[in-house]
Amino acid sequence: MPILTAALLAAVMVTAAPVEVTPAAPALDGVWDGAITIMGTELAITVEFATRGDGLAAVIDIPQQGAKAVPLTNVVHRPPEVRFELPAGPGVATFAGTARGNEIAGSFAQGGAVGTFRLTRRAGAPVAAAAAPPYREEEVAFATPAGSFACTLTLPAHPAAAVALLTGSGPQNRDEEIVSFKPFRLIADHLTRAGIATLRCDDRGVGGTTAPRDKATTSDFADDAVAAVAFLRARPELDAIPVGLLGHSEGGVAAPMAATRSKEVAFLVLLSATGVTGERVLLEQAELIGRAGGASDADLSAESALQKRLFKAARSGAGWDEVAAEARAFTLKKLQALPAEQRQAIGDLGAFADRAIAGQLAMARSPWFAFFLDHDPAVALAQVRCPVLALFGEKDLQVPAGPNRDAIAAALARGGNTGATTRVFAGANHLYQHAVTGSPSEYATLPKEFVPELLPALSEWIRTVAAEPRRGPVAQ
Repeated sequence: MPILTAALLAAVMVTAAPVEVTPAAPALDGVWDGAITIMGTELAITVEFATRGDGLAAVIDIPQQGAKAVPLTNVVHRPPEVRFELPAGPGVATFAGTARGNEIAGSFAQGGAVGTFRLTRRAGAPVAAAAAPPYREEEVAFATPAGSFACTLTLPAHPAAAVALLTGSGPQNRDEEIVSFKPFRLIADHLTRAGIATLRCDDRGVGGTTAPRDKATTSDFADDAVAAVAFLRARPELDAIPVGLLGHSEGGVAAPMAATRSKEVAFLVLLSATGVTGERVLLEQAELIGRAGGASDADLSAESALQKRLFKAARSGAGWDEVAAEARAFTLKKLQALPAEQRQAIGDLGAFADRAIAGQLAMARSPWFAFFLDHDPAVALAQVRCPVLALFGEKDLQVPAGPNRDAIAAALARGGNTGATTRVFAGANHLYQHAVTGSPSEYATLPKEFVPELLPALSEWIRTVAAEPRRGPVAQ
């Protein structure tokens, strides 16, 4: 699910520039993985440092933006200080951090974003080549009226079922990659080893997919899911087995909509799906993440009031100037409370706030947001007749387990669905990592693995449904 106050980095446009290094500095050479944290949202990055004749060179990968090996400029290492810059469209992105052992942490500022970054040195030992998986993997594509979708299909020798994976909100690649964590790759590998074929695709506007994203809403993503199911059903090796959908976050909202549009959807797996309106999700999300980050009651109240005025403008199409002015004042107050070093790196706070607000209001005025704000997932859920597995993380602050589990279970029961199973995983966050607080700011620092119960729960339920399609209601 989206975080409304998150600022987005602009597309990277870079040129080469000199680098600088203190000769006596301990080497940073190697690959460092981590993330930028921007107003509660994580953006994965990988930085590689290499000493060369004229100093220290560095390149950065930003997978979610499709940036690979982009040269960094003004690279400086004066222990423990580490600084580097990334020239981009709206202005230079500045990283100023401190290196301690195998960790680099510090502040980040660029265009419409301000926050922090953290890097961890990747282990230097060579990694043995992974053994070939015991299944077939194909690069495939399917066409829709909106454009083509580029996907990976995994096929076990004797598939018992097949499932298409639907990503969460925002442009995602087929692995649903975030802060170097690849949830859908892990899920696809586990399911295929358990005899379940999988299809995972690049989202609209990402990778090899040509379908545009700018005017698309969750309803369009549901149509994409229907097309994915049709593609699977057309494969000769899958034509006689159940085909279902597995959706994470917003993908778990699109999946029930798709099930009401296609009788070919045999089952649904919903991971951290919402059962309430987007407005309620955003308000609860902001409060929970704010509290986890130490925000005061006064700040939380002010942000909630601002959000509600923004929602009103999104619905009416009026009052945007007033919302922009209030948002600017709120943002300036936050910026002025930053440490002096970060304020200095930002420069003109007023201009910075203007750019930040422009980006946020652009999202709020999009067709996607207009749909998301008032869409009630319960309407489609009440029409779903196939078996449903709905899973949640106890510490999920983006889609809180309690209200969303209750709403989904109630909607399915109201529609007479007798094949619904719900479960909450203790200690799990929105990505099903074992979390401390559940805040998105932790995602980059947690192990890139699921809580151990998740994957077996998925494969066992899908195989059971494939063998015996109808089950009674279960709550764990």
